[in-house]
Amino acid sequence: MTNHSKIPLPDQEPEKSDTEPGKAEGSGTLFERAVKHFDIKSFTAPPIPKDRIPPTRRKLREASSPAKPAPQADLPAEADAAKDDADGGYGMTPRADSGAEAPADAQPPRAKPSVVVGLDKVEPVRFSGPHHPVDRAHLREQGLIVPEGSVTALLEEFRIVKRQLLVQAADLRRQQAGAAAQRILICSPHPGEGKTFCSVNLALSIAAERESEVLLVDADTAKPSILSTLGLPGGPGLMDALIDESADPAEFVIGTDIPGLWVLPAGDTTSSDSEYLRSTRTARVLDRLTQGAPHRIVIFDSPPVLAASPAAELARHVGQAVIVVRADRTGQGALDDAISLLDACPNIQLLLNAAQFSPSGRRFGSYYGYKA
Repeated sequence: MTNHSKIPLPDQEPEKSDTEPGKAEGSGTLFERAVKHFDIKSFTAPPIPKDRIPPTRRKLREASSPAKPAPQADLPAEADAAKDDADGGYGMTPRADSGAEAPADAQPPRAKPSVVVGLDKVEPVRFSGPHHPVDRAHLREQGLIVPEGSVTALLEEFRIVKRQLLVQAADLRRQQAGAAAQRILICSPHPGEGKTFCSVNLALSIAAERESEVLLVDADTAKPSILSTLGLPGGPGLMDALIDESADPAEFVIGTDIPGLWVLPAGDTTSSDSEYLRSTRTARVLDRLTQGAPHRIVIFDSPPVLAASPAAELARHVGQAVIVVRADRTGQGALDDAISLLDACPNIQLLLNAAQFSPSGRRFGSYYGYKA
């Protein structure tokens, strides 16, 4: 390609440049000719002599000038540590040549602690209370699930029930429901509809899970029955933890000889149970029971919804509520009233008890040699 800038005009000798001998006046790039023609250099500020630069800024400029790095293999451990301190602990060097002058007695920036917000490790709560054996013969007499026993129709039915509840609990955890995802409230509209029967069987079924444990809480302080059903001794429990601000509810939990099964008694009997459950202390007590234990399920055996108010108060702290309805006793009106009182719970499910027929014709247990 021909460079037209170097071709002289006809009948005209190229003029010599004053600044660069032997070079034509019109030669050079467009940028060079524009700088010379418009005198752009006149707009730039004159350089500041070194003796006029303040000592502090001179040091900062010298620090900001790039330096040739030394070979990495020759750097001792002390030099690496000094470099990390100079970088402020984050691998970045702060800007030295900023608009404002740094004071003479300025201190180097402190290294910030490497704390990740929201990821602090929480010490898990481990129950260390005394362990007591569960009366298997008494469970069999009451028609409950017997651990280490044969597979029955009752066991299969509660396997299906627990699976649905555990799946719902996992969905609540994915929805960031917090500790409430691990809590299940078992109740009924009226007494005698089988809420304690279902609570114990559900707890025994979940305890058989390999990656889960269950804490069965007797929340029926007026008429507690969990300890007598399992054959366990009495002691302080839920209400004692709510009344005493300094009490640790984890110390009141009773261990059993059934792996994965823990029990929290109802505790002291009081006529102000609903008021204590309404207090802010309840949230702290319940959070303590699941602290650092994401695989722990807490089951509350509460009083009947239409007979006492604690069930409605507990509904504010649980992720699921199961209303046990007896097929030959619970009416539609009572069920509707119970559901309306538990509206603080986002997930309410029904469990049909004492049903004498199956609409689908399913009969559990025959596969294992048991005829239902």
